[in-house]
Amino acid sequence: MRMRPTVSWTPPEDLPPGTTDLEPVADALSAGGVLVLSGAGLSTESGIPDYRGEGGSLSRHTPMTYQEFTADARARRRYWARSHLGWRTFGRARPNAGHRAVAAFGRHGLLSGVITQNVDGLHQAAGSEDTVELHGSLARVVCLSCGAVSPRRELARRLEEANAGFEPVAAGINPDGDADLTDEQVGDFHVVPCALCGGILKPDVVFFGETVPPHRVEHCRRMVREAASLLVLGSSLTVMSGLRFVRQAAQAGKPVLIVNRDPTRGDRHAVARVALPLGTALTAVAGRLGVPVDGRATA
Repeated sequence: MRMRPTVSWTPPEDLPPGTTDLEPVADALSAGGVLVLSGAGLSTESGIPDYRGEGGSLSRHTPMTYQEFTADARARRRYWARSHLGWRTFGRARPNAGHRAVAAFGRHGLLSGVITQNVDGLHQAAGSEDTVELHGSLARVVCLSCGAVSPRRELARRLEEANAGFEPVAAGINPDGDADLTDEQVGDFHVVPCALCGGILKPDVVFFGETVPPHRVEHCRRMVREAASLLVLGSSLTVMSGLRFVRQAAQAGKPVLIVNRDPTRGDRHAVARVALPLGTALTAVAGRLGVPVDGRATA
């Protein structure tokens, strides 16, 4: 299945309203076997914007597509200039209260696993294990010719050396790590090739228009089959890559719960959507369950 380059979805007026009642979420977690599906909204409190929420980046920014990246050298130069600058911001981002609460639920045996649509690595930084990165990770780089995978920090060092003095001021940073730069700011930014074969380097993430690896999708489907319930955190579920797991869980009769301030495309399949900030909501749930976050009592 390919991710669409641009997606617009207008919530119908008859969607179930959101609630502020956290009891269904607390009940599901206390029963255990909860599979978390997280989206960009979980990382906004870490300073990484989302795509579609209030002030979301899609209102000003069209993400790079796989087809454009592979076909156009100028597009790759523009992408790597913007991504190189954005990577500095991603590198400074730290897990927020929502990430830490999810990790605490996992440590206490309440979760069956985590599927994240995010590419920022913040779940793992917070201590979550059994995390599947559905759309990959910006911390890795892959060569499209030889398939070699290397650390992003290695590429960052090479790009620094090849572009000494590159210090533009970005208008903003996007969820895919892409900084907002003008063509004039990009200038003649120098893109470096694969150190092994000279091929084209690409971040190890699923671009819009690219296919999520089938084995990864099947792994996630298996996780849904084995879970007792599905808890969606900070995702609008606009693209099918995440929505399909909500539909799968609902069709199997598994409770789906959503914590997202805005309506989502999965609301019809959920027993409840909690319209509260994620850090506040998840910390409150941890307190109700007596689960310490970061080793501190939350009650």
